[in-house]
Amino acid sequence: MNSLPQILHTISYMGLPLLFAMVLHEYAHGWVAHRCGDSTAKLQGRLTINPLAHIDPFGTVILPLICLLLPGGFFLGWAKPVPIDPRAMRQPRRDMALVAAAGPAMNLGLAIGSALIFALLLSIDPAIGNYWSKSEDTSPQDTWHQMFLLPIAVMSVYSVLINVLLMLFNLLPLPPLDGGRILTSLLPRTAAMALMRVEPYGMFILMGLIILDPQIHLIHTITSTLTHSLSNTILSTAVGLGAGNTP
Repeated sequence: MNSLPQILHTISYMGLPLLFAMVLHEYAHGWVAHRCGDSTAKLQGRLTINPLAHIDPFGTVILPLICLLLPGGFFLGWAKPVPIDPRAMRQPRRDMALVAAAGPAMNLGLAIGSALIFALLLSIDPAIGNYWSKSEDTSPQDTWHQMFLLPIAVMSVYSVLINVLLMLFNLLPLPPLDGGRILTSLLPRTAAMALMRVEPYGMFILMGLIILDPQIHLIHTITSTLTHSLSNTILSTAVGLGAGNTP
């Protein structure tokens, strides 16, 4: 189990990026649905970036804290799903695919934007890169850089990791995850109906995959290997554009 100082330190840097990632993910679903003719989210006051409208007490607060307390580095969380009514859409099958894809697309955009912010900060003060150095004599100096730029830089890097993780996790082809709903919209109707019948059991299947992950390594591949590979690619590209060196 992680120590209390470690947990508080992680929460202080991960809190805002995680909240924005989950809230804007749901907002993207609602915005695209509204553009496709479904005003359900707007009528219920969910077409907003106000976090209070999207917070799920368990998925947004309790579960992420539990994940931080437990060893192993696995992380899971979600915001309250935005209400969607396919019957109000102009082309329900096509539009549902667009709505489902909007959440992961938002997370990808946030990851890229966060990487660009980090690159900008690094170009302003290259010493920020020393925070990630393993050398003992490269710790940041006690200046306005450490008090202002460094926390934003650390949150930017966490934002890249969090958003890439949420994007990849939600693209799993399992309803009710976004990947499952995209697949349902693209499959022929017979196959789509069969996949839709899985949705009531989707979260149970997902929990089973998490429990069995030490043997099958599916979730670990997404949460570790793929997440870090794509995150490092995004960060390295942005840093290369902004400062010419990597964190």
